[in-house]
Amino acid sequence: MASPWNKVPPALLSFLLLFLWLPNPSASQQEPCQTCRDLASNFLKGLERTQRENFGGGNTAWEEEKLAKYANSETRLLEVLEGVCATSDFACNQLLEQSEDHVEQWWFHEQQQHPDFFQWLCMDAQKLCCSPGTYGPDCHTCPGGAQKPCSGYGQCDGDGTRGGTGLCMCQTGYGGPFCSECGDGYYEAARNDSHLVCAECYRACGRCSGPEDSSCLRCKRGWMLHDRRCIDIDECGTEMAHCRANQFCVNTEGSYECRDCAKACIGCMGAGPSRCKKCNKGYQRDGVKCLDVDECAGEVEEPVCTGANEACENTDGGYRCICAEGYVRKDGICEEDKPPDAPEKGFFDDITDDEVVVLQQMFFGAIICALATLAAKGDMVFTAIFIGAVAAMAGYWLSERSDRVLDGFIKGR
Repeated sequence: MASPWNKVPPALLSFLLLFLWLPNPSASQQEPCQTCRDLASNFLKGLERTQRENFGGGNTAWEEEKLAKYANSETRLLEVLEGVCATSDFACNQLLEQSEDHVEQWWFHEQQQHPDFFQWLCMDAQKLCCSPGTYGPDCHTCPGGAQKPCSGYGQCDGDGTRGGTGLCMCQTGYGGPFCSECGDGYYEAARNDSHLVCAECYRACGRCSGPEDSSCLRCKRGWMLHDRRCIDIDECGTEMAHCRANQFCVNTEGSYECRDCAKACIGCMGAGPSRCKKCNKGYQRDGVKCLDVDECAGEVEEPVCTGANEACENTDGGYRCICAEGYVRKDGICEEDKPPDAPEKGFFDDITDDEVVVLQQMFFGAIICALATLAAKGDMVFTAIFIGAVAAMAGYWLSERSDRVLDGFIKGR
């Protein structure tokens, strides 16, 4: 049988192969069995899609014979294979090319005897998958048996593939190598020959015999067992807490927190400036509290801001030097804050709209007088220019006047 790739021109095939080889950073490496499983699934979808493709809808013997020939034809196989792998799916296309002989063997010779295409290709021919409940290169049985791996309360690592460790990954609340026991923090609420129900212990119990706080057998970290009850350990009152130098310890249920001391403190025994071991720079002891020192106060021996036109502003734990009122800092120096000089006025800046109109009329009048003088000498060119200028001036004047009349009417003049 001819390969479906033989229909592709060589130049186009080379381009497609180069495109397929390009790495796709967004696609993760898929397990080979899953790739084969997807390929087999798409192959079966193609069979369903082409099942009655060449059937015209009649009920004649000729139609039935035509459909029977198409059902197992090379034409149909090629149509099915065209939709098995996406163009960008390199793993699928590579596996399809490697499996071409097996696919043809199944299509033309093994369908009746081995109707399960997935088992034929992925398990028997390519040996990429195992039957459910088995794992690894030799398809070993998962813990708990192939029928109910991991007692039904977990996932066998590598189940159904030629990989994996076969170890049980138990569901929440279950534990043990076969997931047949209750895990830490859970107790056995019910059990029979086929089922196990695990329920959650009281929140402080690591192991327990029931849901009550008095049924603890072992405590979680941060708790201490006393008369089958778990009592919170105060890590802050023991050597168990490990906070940094400028932090203090706060006990919480089953644990503790380290919180930062107040800004006024160097070391502290709790929150706030009254729990300081020592006052920080910029603060001084006043009774039990560390209070801010006002470096800008008048009783300070020497002024802290010595620059010209500078003023002192007190801050929490310090101070800053700012420019006095009416001054701004430029290049590190406080200079008088002068308003910018007003720009010089132009020759026409103060002229009103009416004065602009008068100037326009004077300008056009001068031009018309000059043209009239030239036209009076009999020059035909200037005569024509003079007539055009008069007409234009008249049109402009009438237009301006009508606008003014309309504007005055609107404003109620």
